[in-house]
Amino acid sequence: MEIINATFLEDIYPNIKEKKITGRYITLHDIEPLFSELDIAIQSEIIGLSEEKKNIYQLKLGAGERRILIWSQMHGNESTGTKAVFDFLNFIKIYKSNKIVSSILNNCSITIVPMLNPDGAKAYTRVNANGIDLNRDAVALQATESKLLREILTTVNPEFCFNLHDQRTIFGVEGTKNPATISFLAPSEDETRKLTKGRQTTMNVIVAMNKLLQQIIPNHIGRYTDEFYPTATGDNFQKLGYNTVLIEAGHYPNDYDREEVRKFNFYAILQGIYHISTAKNYTDYLDYNAIPNNIKNFYDVIYRTKNNEKDIAYQYEEKLENGKFALVLNKAIKGDLSLYIAHQEIEENI
Repeated sequence: MEIINATFLEDIYPNIKEKKITGRYITLHDIEPLFSELDIAIQSEIIGLSEEKKNIYQLKLGAGERRILIWSQMHGNESTGTKAVFDFLNFIKIYKSNKIVSSILNNCSITIVPMLNPDGAKAYTRVNANGIDLNRDAVALQATESKLLREILTTVNPEFCFNLHDQRTIFGVEGTKNPATISFLAPSEDETRKLTKGRQTTMNVIVAMNKLLQQIIPNHIGRYTDEFYPTATGDNFQKLGYNTVLIEAGHYPNDYDREEVRKFNFYAILQGIYHISTAKNYTDYLDYNAIPNNIKNFYDVIYRTKNNEKDIAYQYEEKLENGKFALVLNKAIKGDLSLYIAHQEIEENI
């Protein structure tokens, strides 16, 4: 299992970060100009249209036998993966002579849908223009975007999928006082959660990504429950035989714009793809179970009172105000919150 040198990544990241897209509100208008700046070896085409007739793009790179499909922003308000994808594309362009890039391009064929839900991205909503959650539409296939993703899946016939999401700030890493900055899941294929060969293979890739991240943000990586969701995209793709890695970008201290988290997300994606390009087998998967669980134990702000009897927790609501991203602090709950942690703690003056 070849793990990328963490110091190398930290050193080169400022060179490859795509500075034209920052913050949480990333729309099609923001990413379309970037397609003309891609490396000439990266093919870009409009593969379909959203419900509101916005362009949905597909990017292709590499000429290897190991086929990989990556998609981001199937939830329009989850943009960290999109930023990380363009960081990855810049890495491919700038460091094309590096052995990591050579291995990836020679051994993998990668298809990327950087923004599956441009309507939701524009409105900054989880759902598409018709109110459909694309991540719960894998069976009914009601949405235009869901049908398109299924068509791409069938055409590409990938060995691996990377399903990129954002998670809320409420999640922490079990056994620590840290937020879950990056979380992973190897989805189950049915209600029994049986450990199939496909799941073992997916877990192996996650083990490689976790080994890298633990060097950089130790104890900030969580693992989602493998409860089976019958209509979820990842669960169904795994069930169909496409090894699907779920990556959830979460919170890092003082990083509500998720600019630090995008970096860690990029590291995870790069390590995962590099591992696929170099792995001789995928049998080493047991360390997946050593990744701590994701738990809901955080609030954004807690006002602490004497004996915790009248603690007050607040949570930020993400919304658009006059076309700009805003965080609005709302009261969530009051009472003894001694078992909870906050990203910001305020002590009552006693």
